[in-house]
Amino acid sequence: MFLASWIWGMAVILCCLSWFLLGRRRRRQGEPPLENGFLPYLGCALQFGANPLEFLKEKKKKHGHIFTCHVAGKYIHFLTDPFSYHALMRQGKYLDWKKFHFATSAKAFGHGSIDPAEGNTTENFHQTFIRTLQGNALDALIEAMMENLQYVMLQSRAPKLQSDTWVTEGLYTFCCQVMFESGFLTFFGKAFNSNNDKNLSLKQETERAHILNALENFKEFDKIFPALVAGLPIHLFKSAHSAREKLGEALLHKNLLKRDNLSELVTLRMFLNDTLSTFDDMEKAKTHVAVLWASQANTIPATFWTLFYLLKSPEAMITATKEVQNVLESAEERISLDGKHISLNRKQLDNMPILDSIIKEAMRLSSASMTFRVAKEDFTLHLENDFYNIRKDDIVALYPQLLHFDPEIYADPLTFKYDRFLNEKGEEKTDFYRNGRKLKHYYMPFGTGIAKCPGRLFAVHEIKQFLALILSYFEIELVDSNVKCPSLDQSRAGLGILQPSNDVDFRYRLKCL
Repeated sequence: MFLASWIWGMAVILCCLSWFLLGRRRRRQGEPPLENGFLPYLGCALQFGANPLEFLKEKKKKHGHIFTCHVAGKYIHFLTDPFSYHALMRQGKYLDWKKFHFATSAKAFGHGSIDPAEGNTTENFHQTFIRTLQGNALDALIEAMMENLQYVMLQSRAPKLQSDTWVTEGLYTFCCQVMFESGFLTFFGKAFNSNNDKNLSLKQETERAHILNALENFKEFDKIFPALVAGLPIHLFKSAHSAREKLGEALLHKNLLKRDNLSELVTLRMFLNDTLSTFDDMEKAKTHVAVLWASQANTIPATFWTLFYLLKSPEAMITATKEVQNVLESAEERISLDGKHISLNRKQLDNMPILDSIIKEAMRLSSASMTFRVAKEDFTLHLENDFYNIRKDDIVALYPQLLHFDPEIYADPLTFKYDRFLNEKGEEKTDFYRNGRKLKHYYMPFGTGIAKCPGRLFAVHEIKQFLALILSYFEIELVDSNVKCPSLDQSRAGLGILQPSNDVDFRYRLKCL
């Protein structure tokens, strides 16, 4: 027994030694400084994963504004100088933004490759999203979301809402349920027709149970999403795998065809799936699971952080409430509980700079997205004052949290300041500086360049709608006004808005209107 253990131990040591001597990458002339890490394959993955921001700060201090890290089998060149970001965006000839995203989507959601070069589909997904999430299509989404948010807040949750009675709930739980249910109805329509249906109430209850079940499956799948992006197979996570399959079954085309008021995005995607792809029925459904995840995974925590910081800042609460009241009065919208919903269109929502600033500040403090570009070939990356050689298949990455927490750009960067993105006139502030120079890139929770999130406009509008309705219909307060701000869950670093490490209790009740 001892001999066998000794042999295995020596074998592991020899393998590690061989990798250290022969398998480690060697820095070539003209390449950025290199951090291989000490573990085969993983490299710096454990240190990076523990606290990406501190890890990158340390390496920046050691190596300067660009350096290479070996992370889970990939070589990632981190570019940390915000004045060089535009230089990276200009070199699209050598850099592919789609490859990483296509591979990640197929790996995480279980559909075939959506890269047209692979032959499964000829759909241009990015163009589909821009066409159905921006422009005139955005107006229809905003209108549907406004109606669905009020249905969920006031009717779907009616049993909890009794006059003068406070309801206590976890703030994240509340945001999760309201945004998921409203968003699901907005994108994937309703299974009931509200016109003259005697059994409408029963159908609504059945539909809500169906959506809340989908939410539980979504949460179970979302828990292990970082592991899937890292390359672990979903079969290692039995319950999450089952949850993903159930979501897929719910979004099969045959089931979606039974629903009313499908969004233009889902309608078009169904058509393109059927006409331009060779996917089977479940693979088509899993492309819709990807849409569901993309529409919820960052919006839910962003909504939580925005409302949490609003509740923690009395001045922000007062000014935001006043702004909402002014816009509603200008629109001649009257708040009531008689079943008549208020309506705010895109132009009216855009006329809320205070809410805009609050949302931006909350997202600045909670965003940990990462922008990736994959080198198509060996090339020279020309930056503002120097240049570096990059190898084919290497990744060039931006980590905007470094930017968002830079004290030279944002004074007291860890503190929530609701008016940080407002100028002296109370309008949107766009002038931010570093070392005396004006920055083009200073706020990047949605990425940058051609790969910028196509759904970013709707995401901000739906959070703004949520806040406007909460402030109009409800009295809200934290159960403990002195509660500490939850820490950020670093396990999702690189994926967008970080979730809180714990929930926070708050209470709400209907206003006496």
